[in-house]
Amino acid sequence: MKIILYFSILSVLIFSCKPNSQESSKATVSNGFETYGEAITPDGAASVADILVNLKANDSISGKVGGYVTSVCKKKGCWMILSQSPTDSTGLFVKFKDYGFFMPLDCEGSKVVMQGVAYNEVTPVDELKHYAEDEGKSEEEIAKITQPQVENKYLANGVVMIERKSAGK
Repeated sequence: MKIILYFSILSVLIFSCKPNSQESSKATVSNGFETYGEAITPDGAASVADILVNLKANDSISGKVGGYVTSVCKKKGCWMILSQSPTDSTGLFVKFKDYGFFMPLDCEGSKVVMQGVAYNEVTPVDELKHYAEDEGKSEEEIAKITQPQVENKYLANGVVMIERKSAGK
């Protein structure tokens, strides 16, 4: 029974970020900005730093947050890290509501504003390893992941691209 459960979980993780031609990271253009998911405006966004401070005292925070994409899933764009600055690697681990939209694979360094909910969550080791693999980390780096982590997360229902950067630019 444990083997069946193990392979079921492993299958979900393996196939969760596989490219699928029916799923899209295509943007719509609204007010001159690329928008992913629900159409939102960039105004009224808190900073990543403000959200992180507020998460220390609150279970969750609804609203907009702006920052820089410092990492994105290299397989599909199904998650990203939003940080205070383009050179920072800490911040919010972002997923997208109902797995309904994805970000461009080459959007690292881009400035975005998101609308949704920030919260803290314990991420299990197997999921952390999966994300490290998606990020292109080495087997040695992945093997060092041995403990679950409390992470600052964000579930976005809409993202607007304020300043687009592409890999290699």
